[in-house]
Amino acid sequence: MKRLILILLLICCVYAAYIGITLASLPPVSELAARSFTRTIQVKDWHGSYHALVVGPKNRHWTPSGRIPSEMKWAVILAEDSNFYKHEGFDVKAIKEAIKYDLEKKSFARGASTITQQAAKNLYLSREKTITRKFKEIYLAWRMEQELTKGRIIELYLNVVELGPMVYGIGHGAQYYFGKPASALTPRECAFLAAMLPGPRIAYNPYKNLGRVLKRSDMILKLLRQKGVLSNDEYAAALAQSPNVGRLQAKVDKSIEKEAVFATHSSAQAPVEQTTEDDQQTGDTGAQPNGEHPAATEPPPPEQQDAPAAQPAER
Repeated sequence: MKRLILILLLICCVYAAYIGITLASLPPVSELAARSFTRTIQVKDWHGSYHALVVGPKNRHWTPSGRIPSEMKWAVILAEDSNFYKHEGFDVKAIKEAIKYDLEKKSFARGASTITQQAAKNLYLSREKTITRKFKEIYLAWRMEQELTKGRIIELYLNVVELGPMVYGIGHGAQYYFGKPASALTPRECAFLAAMLPGPRIAYNPYKNLGRVLKRSDMILKLLRQKGVLSNDEYAAALAQSPNVGRLQAKVDKSIEKEAVFATHSSAQAPVEQTTEDDQQTGDTGAQPNGEHPAATEPPPPEQQDAPAAQPAER
């Protein structure tokens, strides 16, 4: 018995050493703070093939923080990571609940990833579901929280999320579904896109499960109203609006059947476009984006008591 315990301890020590070396070899995240940051990552299409995706202002769909509606930011925060302004990259309580759930299901069914963790994973890691990758994800998220503002993290996250067949980022998603730039999205459209995030390929694919997406977007709109991001009139107007995405049905069906269509609509294949002076001026600088919404029902983080409560605050 003692020998077995010693063997287990040895294995744990070796694995701990391996994790330590692995974490030390991860790339620096300080580069993400630069407005000119550009990185090419690999993304998988719906056929399982990998393609290059440019992350940064050289991607024509890149949307600076200042051009992303506050409703879009809050929709994602309230739906995906309600403790975003309270944690330092990872949510301990959520991780404990996820571990308990996964042990019961005997699988990695729930990840408990924060927005920062998801951004770290999308920018630096593979999609494999392993304990080692989770350690990397948590460590990178913690480092990102030390180096970046919350606004910069949201900007990066919203520019790399998957929203359709080779549709990555809020800028591409807004054009793909609604034929408009992200800055022109309505509250309903913001909630609609946020509702797709848990599973745009199947579970929350609007062309397969439109009712489910609309139901979840209704829930997100309710959260926006409760937060104070939307007034009563804006909330009622958003509920009355029905996103017109039916016109894209044929395009999506073809994109699923034919690989060639991916290149046509892919953010990865977008021509290089330099950031304009206006883009640089409206990009996130670590300050609150301006807005005219009523004050939120709960105060901003302690570090930013003077910031408009209805807008995502910075640390």
